[in-house]
Amino acid sequence: PKSWAADGKAAKSPRAEAGRRALKARSMVESIEAPLAGGEEEADGDLESPGSLRRGLRSTSYRRAVVSGVDLDGSSNLKKKNRMSQPVLKAVVEDREKFSSLGRIKKMMLRGQGTFDGEENAVLYQNYKEKALDIDSDEESEPREQKLHEKVVFHHKPLRSTWSQLSVVKKNGLSEAISQEERKRQEAIFEVISSEHSYLLSLEILIRLFKNSRELSLTMTKTESHHLFSNITDVYEASKKFFKELEERHQNNIFIDDISDIVEKHASSTFDPYVKYCTNEVYQQRTLQKLIATNPAFKEVLSRIESHEDCRNLPMISFLILPMQRVTRLPLLMDTICQKTPKDSPKYENCKQALKEVSKLVRLCNEGARKMERTEMMYTINSQLEFKIKPFPLVSSSRWLLKRGELTAYVEDTGLFSKRTSKQQVYFFLFNDVLIITKKKSEESYNVTDYSLREHLVVQQCDSEDPTSSPVKNTSAMLYSRQSSAIHLFRLAVLSNHAGERMEMLLGAETQSDRARWIAALGQDRDGQKTDRTTLTQVEIIRTYTAKQSDELSLQVADVVLVYQKVNDGWYEGQRLRDGERGWFPMECAKEITCRATIDKNMERMGRLLGLETNV
Repeated sequence: PKSWAADGKAAKSPRAEAGRRALKARSMVESIEAPLAGGEEEADGDLESPGSLRRGLRSTSYRRAVVSGVDLDGSSNLKKKNRMSQPVLKAVVEDREKFSSLGRIKKMMLRGQGTFDGEENAVLYQNYKEKALDIDSDEESEPREQKLHEKVVFHHKPLRSTWSQLSVVKKNGLSEAISQEERKRQEAIFEVISSEHSYLLSLEILIRLFKNSRELSLTMTKTESHHLFSNITDVYEASKKFFKELEERHQNNIFIDDISDIVEKHASSTFDPYVKYCTNEVYQQRTLQKLIATNPAFKEVLSRIESHEDCRNLPMISFLILPMQRVTRLPLLMDTICQKTPKDSPKYENCKQALKEVSKLVRLCNEGARKMERTEMMYTINSQLEFKIKPFPLVSSSRWLLKRGELTAYVEDTGLFSKRTSKQQVYFFLFNDVLIITKKKSEESYNVTDYSLREHLVVQQCDSEDPTSSPVKNTSAMLYSRQSSAIHLFRLAVLSNHAGERMEMLLGAETQSDRARWIAALGQDRDGQKTDRTTLTQVEIIRTYTAKQSDELSLQVADVVLVYQKVNDGWYEGQRLRDGERGWFPMECAKEITCRATIDKNMERMGRLLGLETNV
C-alpha cells in the first residue's frame, strides 16, 4: 500500500541510512580495486560518499594531485569523514612524488583519447603528416594552435597528437610555463614518438590483414608472396623495439630531455631489416603489378581485404611502401629537433650524430634498392643487344642506366648531282659512362651500330628562333625550318666513336621536355657545382609521383625540390632537398614556395643534411 511505502520511507533511521551508504561505499571500493575495465562507468551517489570520492580520484582529484602537486592529506575533514578512502589518498600522495611519470598519467588520464593507448581513433601513417615536413610549421602561431584544437573538438577529425595537446600538459599549463623555443623542441621530439606509433599501427594492419591472410596466400606462389612482403615482419619488430624505448623515455618524464641516443642506437643496429626490405622494392612493385594484371583470384581477394574497415579505404600498395617512406622521413624529423636545439648545447652535437646515423641508414637503403634494380637492368639490356660491330663489355658493377629512348636522326646523303636529307630512327642507351647507339628491331631486340664513352660527347641545343644556328651545314637550315614545328632538334658531336672517328648527329625529339631531358642527360656538366642554390626556385610537392623512367625523380607529398630547369610543356628538372637526388618530374605535382623565410630555412636544412657527407 502507498501509505505503508510512504511511512517506511519517512521512518528510515539515520543508522539505517549510514549502513546503506557504508555498504555502497564498500562495494564501490572493492569493484574499483579490480582492473580498470569499468573505469569509464559513472557511479551514483552524492559527492560526499566514499564511492564518489574514489571515482573522483580516478579522474579530477587524481589528476590534480598528480599534475598540480596538491596535498590531499592536508584536508583533515576528508580523512575524518571518509576513512575508507584513506588508503587511496595515501596512494595518490605516493604517486605525487613521481608526478613526472607519464606512464601512470597516461593510464589514468588519456584512456580512450587515442594518444597511444587506443587504436580506434588513431591515425594511420598514410594519413599522418609530420609537422617537420610542413614547410610553414614554424610560422604557426599560438592562435592557430587554438584553431586546430577547436577543429579536433567540434569536427572530431583524427588528427595527429601534439605534445601541447596532451591532457597532462594542458591541465598543468606546462606549454605556457616554458619558452616558445623549448616548447617547439618538445613538439619535435614528441612527433618522432607519435609518428612511430602511427607507423607501427599501419604495419600491424599490413601484416594482420594482408601478409597473414590465408585466402590471399592461396592465390599466389611462395616466391610471389616473398617478393611481395619480403621481411616486413622483421621491419615491424625493429619498429616495435624502437617505439618501446621512445615511449619508456616519454614515460619517465613529461619533458623529454633527449632521444638522440635512442635514435642513433637503433639506426646503427636495429634498423638493418630496412635495408633488405628496400632492396626488394624492385621485385615487390613488379610482382604486385603482375598479380593484379594476370591473376583474377588474387585481385578479387585483395579487393575484398582492402574494403575492410581497418584499412580505411587504403590500397595495399600504400601499406607496402610505408617502410621506404618512414626511413626517408627520419632524417627530416631529426633535423627538426636539431634545428630547435641550441647550438651551444651538448644535446646539439648528440642530435647531429643521430642525424648522421639515420642519414647513413637511408643512404644504404637507397643504394640497396638502386643496386638491385641497376644490376638486373644491366643483365636484361645486355641480353637484348646484338653487336654488329666490335663488342663492348657492358655488364659492370659500376655502370648504370641514365636514360633510354628513341630519337630521330637526320642524315645528309650526297648524290651524284644533288644532296638530300633523310631521317632514320635510332635508339639510345645512355649509361653513366658510355652511350650505346642502336637500331630497334623489336621491343626486346636492338642492333648496336656505334658506341662512345660519355666523356667524348658534346651536346648542343638548336635555337628554334635562329635557324642559322643549326649545326648541320648546307641544307640543315632549310631542314630545321621545315621540321621545327613538329620536331625539337639538338646536335650531338661524338669526338671518338668505337672506331676512333669523329662524327656529328642532328637529332630530333618529339617534345620540348624530351629534348631538354636528353640534353641534360648527355651533357657531362650538370651545373650542379656552379649554380648558386640560393637563387633557385623552390617547390613543395603536393601530390606523390613515382618515377617512370631512369631520369625521373620519385617524390612524396611535402618533399621540397630545388628547380634547376623549367620546360614550358610541363616538366621540372630539380634536386630533392632531403637527399640531393636529381631528376625530372611533372609541374602539376608541385607548387612554388614564395615565403622568403621558408626558402632560407629550407636551404639551412639542405646544408645540414648534405653536409653529413652521406647521400641520404
